[in-house]
Formats: sequence, C-alpha cells, structure tokens
Amino acid sequence: MNVAYTDYADTGYRRAEQKAAQYFASLYVQVKEKSYVPILTEDILLWKRKHIRRPSWLSFLSPGKKKPDTRDYHRYIGWLHYTGELDSYLDRSISYIYMRDLGMALDSPDTKARIGRIAHDTKKLLLRSTGSNGGTPDYMSLAGLYRWAQKEGIEDAVIWVINKLKHVAAHIPEEMDADQAQRKLIKIIVGVVMHVIEDMSVETSPAERSARLDDAIRLGYSYGLTYPFIDDLLDSGVLNDQEKEQYSQMIRQALLTGTVPEMDQWSGKNMDLVHFVHKELRDAFEYIQGHQRPETQQTFFEQSNVFFYSQHIDRIKDLANPNYSNEEIYLPIILKSSSSRLIVRSVISASADEGFEDRTFFYGIYNQLADDFADMFQDMEDGAVTPYTYYLKYRGQRTDLINPFEMYWAVISHLIHNVYHSDAKTREVMLDRAINGLKRYKERVGAEKYHEIMDIFASGNPEFNRLIQQMVLKADQVDFFDKLLRDQMVTVLRNERKEKDLFIDTFKTVRNEINNSLQIAKLPGIPPMKESLIDAANYTLEGDGKRLRPTLTWVMAVKEYGLRASAIVPLLRSLEYMHTASLIFDDLPTQDNASTRRGRPTLHRVHDSATAEITGLFLIQKAIEEQSSLEGFDPKTVLKLIQYSSQRAGDMCSGQAMDLNSKGKALSLEELNTVCYYKTGIAFEASLVMPAILAQVKETEISTLKKFAYHAGIAFQIQDDLLDVQGNLEQLGKPEGQDAENNTATFVSILGQEGASREMWEHYCQAMEALQEMPRNTAFFKHLLNYMVNRDR
Repeated sequence: MNVAYTDYADTGYRRAEQKAAQYFASLYVQVKEKSYVPILTEDILLWKRKHIRRPSWLSFLSPGKKKPDTRDYHRYIGWLHYTGELDSYLDRSISYIYMRDLGMALDSPDTKARIGRIAHDTKKLLLRSTGSNGGTPDYMSLAGLYRWAQKEGIEDAVIWVINKLKHVAAHIPEEMDADQAQRKLIKIIVGVVMHVIEDMSVETSPAERSARLDDAIRLGYSYGLTYPFIDDLLDSGVLNDQEKEQYSQMIRQALLTGTVPEMDQWSGKNMDLVHFVHKELRDAFEYIQGHQRPETQQTFFEQSNVFFYSQHIDRIKDLANPNYSNEEIYLPIILKSSSSRLIVRSVISASADEGFEDRTFFYGIYNQLADDFADMFQDMEDGAVTPYTYYLKYRGQRTDLINPFEMYWAVISHLIHNVYHSDAKTREVMLDRAINGLKRYKERVGAEKYHEIMDIFASGNPEFNRLIQQMVLKADQVDFFDKLLRDQMVTVLRNERKEKDLFIDTFKTVRNEINNSLQIAKLPGIPPMKESLIDAANYTLEGDGKRLRPTLTWVMAVKEYGLRASAIVPLLRSLEYMHTASLIFDDLPTQDNASTRRGRPTLHRVHDSATAEITGLFLIQKAIEEQSSLEGFDPKTVLKLIQYSSQRAGDMCSGQAMDLNSKGKALSLEELNTVCYYKTGIAFEASLVMPAILAQVKETEISTLKKFAYHAGIAFQIQDDLLDVQGNLEQLGKPEGQDAENNTATFVSILGQEGASREMWEHYCQAMEALQEMPRNTAFFKHLLNYMVNRDR
C-alpha cells in the first residue's frame, strides 16, 4: 500500500457516504410523509392471520402444552417439538440468519433448499441435545466443539482458537465485560464459518472443506478480535482521551497504508495492555492480509476504512451537543452497520450473488436501530449518542428531529418492498423479528416502563400504534433460535463463571485446610534420627504443591457423599503423603534425577539419596497409619479401603518401573497410555474411589469414576508433557525440557506438540462424556478437568 491508496480509501469512503445520504433521503421522505404507514399496515394485517390464534380448550386441560419460559432452553425446545412448532421455528430462524448474516434473498429456490436442509439438520441436533438431561447443550461445550472439529478434520484450528480465546479472556480489563466480549468474539467466528460453509458446494472435497474451515476459524478470530480490542476498548473508560486518540490514529494508519505501525512511546497504567493488544491485532491483521486474493484486498481495506472511520465519527459525538443534524446522526449508523457485514465476505475472499452488496448495505440500519432501542437507557447512562438517546434528550426543543422508532418501521417497509421486492417470506420473517424484539423488551423492562417508552416514541398515527401494540400483546410464534442461543450462551457463560469462582474458592479453602494438617508432629521423647526423618518429610510437604488429589477427595466425600469433613482428614493426609513419597522416588538420581520440585531443591539435593529413599518409605507408612485411623466408618469398609489403597500403590510402583524401563525406547501410543495410567491416572482414580468406598456407593458408579479418572489422568499427563517443552521454571516449579534431558518417552516425543494436543483433547472429551454418566453434580469435576488441560504449571 502507498499514498495513492490513501486517496483511493478516502474516495471509497466518500462514495459510501454518498450512497448512505441517498438512502437516508429516501427514508426521510417516508417518515415525514408517513407513506410507510398504509403499506406496513396492510403487511401486518396479512401477517397477523398466522400469528393470532384463539387458544384451544384442550390447552387449558393439558399442562404439558403450557409454553415454558424461553430461558429454560431444554424444556422450551422440547415444548416446540411436542406442539409441532419446531419446524416453523427453525425455518424462520434460519431464514433470518440467511438474510441478516449472509445477505441472501429468500425468494431464491436454491436458498430455500439450503434453509430446508439446515433446518432439518439443526432439528436433529437439537432433539439429540435436548435428550441429554439438561445442562449445557453439546454444541456449546468444549467437548462438543472438539467432536465437531474431529468430524471436519480441523482439530488443530479448534485447539488454536480455544487457546486464543483463553489468552484474550485473561487480558480483558476489569472495566470491560469479559463475558460479553467473549460472546461477541465467538459470534463473529461462527458467522465467518457460516459464510464459508455457505460458499462451498456439495462438490467440495473433504480436504478442501477442512482447509477452508480451518482458515475460516482463524480468519473469524482475527476479524472478531477487533470487537473487544477496538470497539469495546475505545467505548470503555479503560483508555483516557489522549490514549484513545493515539490508538485510533494507529488503527487508521494501518487501514490506510496496509501496514501496522510500530508502537510509539506509550506510558501509564495501560502500557502492558496496549502492547498486548497491539501484538494480537497486528498478528490478526497480517493473517487476514495474507489470506486476501489480490482482487479482494483493495475492497477489504476500503470497507474496513469505512467501518472504522464511521464508527470513529459516531463515537466522538457528544450528547451535550444539541446541534447535530439528522444526517449527522444517521449517516454514520448506515455506514458502520452495513460495512461491518460487507467486510466479512472480503475477509474470506468469498463470491457474492447479484444484489448481495445492495441488500447488505440497506439492511444494516435495521439491526442497528433494533439494538439501539434495546440499549437506549444504558447508552443514555454512558453518554453515548444514538438516534434514541439524542431524541430522548432533545425532542422537546428540536421539532426537526426524526423519531427513530418511526424510522425503524420505515426501514422495515423499505426493505420488504424496495429491497426484497415484496417477497412474502421476507415480510413474514421481518415482522416476526420486529414484534419479537418488542415482546422481549417489554418482558425485560416491565409493562409499565414499556408503555411509558411507547408513549414517547409512538408515531403520529394512533391507529398504526394500536395495531403494533395489539401484535405485541397477542401475536405468537415469533421467537427466534439465535435469541434462544444468545440467552443460553449468556446463561452458560454466567454459570460457568460462577461455577469457576466456586471451584477456585473451594480449591483454595480446601488446599489451605489440607496444608495446615499435613505437617507431621514430633512427639516428646522420640529418637533424634526419627526427628530428622520427620524434618525431611515435612520439608517435602511444605513445598508449593497443588494438592489436587486430596482436594478432589474432599469434594467427593463432603459435597457429594455427605461425609463429615473432620472424619476424612486422615484420608486426605494419607493421599498427600503417598503422592509426595512417589515424587521423592521419582526425583532420585537413579530415576529422573530432578533438581527442583514444587519450586524448591529436591530432597536428595538438600540431604542425600539415602535420606530421600528412607523419607519416601516413611511417608508411605504414615499414609497407611492415617487410613487405619479413620473413625466413624464400618471397620470392614475401612479394611476394603486400605486393601484398595495398597493395590493402587503397588500399581503405581509398576507404572514407575515401566517408565524407567522405557527410557531411550520408542514406545507406541498404547504403551505410553498404559505407563501414564499406572503412573498418574491411578492416583486420580484413588482420589475418587476411596471416598466412594467409604460412602458405600454402587459398583456401577465406581466404574464410572474409574473411567473418568483414566481419561482425566492421561489428559493431565499430556498437559504436563506439553508444559515441559512450552513452560518455564517460574511457572512450573521445575526445569523445562527435563523429559528430553532424561531421554524419557512422552506424548510430545511420540506425537509431536500438535499430535499431543489432539490426544489430550480426545481424552478430555472422553472424560467429559464419562461425567455425563455420573449421578452426581459434576460442576466441580468439569472445572477441574478444564483446569487440568488449561493450566500453565
């Protein structure tokens, strides 16, 4: 890019602005002359025949037919299926997505056929998901996402984007809404993937399909990243005015030159954030740029410039300024709302049918006005200038201002008749959506507040207003799947955050309690040698251990099985003593010869190998002693627990022997899984099974626990192997690259980093699937598993 392109970009903006001005002028005439009212009145009267029905007397006798709250996702889908309305629900929902997100005309036979196929496939997916006893739908879970990736052959792209989303979430400032940013980013990625799928045909080969979906995910993330780290960041109060201006200039320079400028001097509290954002956006920008075809690159930059600059103009408006003209209010909205959708096709270098650009250009303001209506009071509080906030503030002193609610209906009329040529399906879907939006808003703010708002924004035609409100009150079958998904995703993210906070709190609390109970007391009169042995044991126990195993046992015992916390303390100690003993032996010069463990020198470095070996044996005996001191339980049950514990400890020794014997050898994946299970998985299994034994649960449940532990343990070990090549001493508490130095076979050495990541996610999925079989609350274990595969130490 060069200076000449700057002139071209400015010319492109002026051309788009001129088109927006012509569009606005047409809408202005319709609003002023109210010419949209009789046309739209006739549309609504036709539309209402399908949507206002007298309830059947049978519905009063059959409680199963009572419509559940749409926020109850699984029951609502089940109700739609039960009443036979699921097909029409999905048809209008997918038709709307084709109009809004893909810019399609609904009167095309090919589009109708595609909508029918997708609705049919979606129905099967929903009914399968609804039968899974509630919880997060499969396609919203990481396990469900990864299973889809396997089916499409794009595992590496999905793993990449999962890690990227986690990375971004960790850098969202507190002043911004992390859940909202994450939801918006996911929505953009899904939208880009939809465009790519739509652009492929049945003749597309599986290899090409996988390659294009892989690119779509990475391109979707790269484009979507602009929302949290440009739009949301500039709209928030994180950056001061000077920083916002500097940041905006940098973005505009990138769009006008095609090159991301280097960071200038940037000081203050936001320096680390801006450096991170700059790097991520630069990588994203260059990825998009690198995937542009020469013939679409200029279009991409032109549309991006229109999008960013129109947003910038809109953003810097001041609600305290009473002198903005209607054109100044509406033109940037038309430009930013249309260009944001036009960009997507150029991002993926996709073809477009005739009329796509015009449909997309004229359609954008429809959604923007609906969104601004829903957010008007939050926007008012934030001091943002939108058609609604500006009208609310200045309607008493500015008779020339356009009523944005009238503009909204004029836009709908214009789209139905001038853009989509009076197509009946388009009329159906657009009016469905408009009435649904008002119904949802009324439910959210309450009837009294809603009518107060309607009194402000109602048009000058009382008869038309009454008709609209009659539809809001009485019309049915206007719900949409994307709204259900949005509500469900918001609920899932909110619940996930609550569950994660509870998991972290539980983990911290229990870990502290365990740490406080681990130290071995030195009783009066013990021999000096035993005293030094206890000191050595306590040294290893004082390390910064994760205490995963005893914490897991505590949750199972106390939260799930209702055992007394005080009664199981000896069991918790025994698990940590046994685990610490295994680490002491593992670190010995004759085995892995580790120099640090848990951020401190290993025991044999502080003392010597003989002391370390004896200390390990001492801790094993202390573990058995603790288990035998369990009180308040059936003696036969305690004996069964000790027998199980001894057997598992023996198996772990076998696993360590297998590991040592495998040094320098090329293991198969099956052999490595076996070694891993015996070394790591068994410890997780014991943490789950031992409290289950004390609680005397059924063998079928214990089998499920063992299945979960097997896959969770291997997933944990694979992440360990990945961290060994990716991490650092400060994070891990031990040197990186230790496995390679010891010539130890690992999942990374056998499969490579990408292959090991895929194997980890496969075991993650199988562990999650095992959780679904468990007749317990599995939230803690779900987050434990997420911690296992996402941890950095």
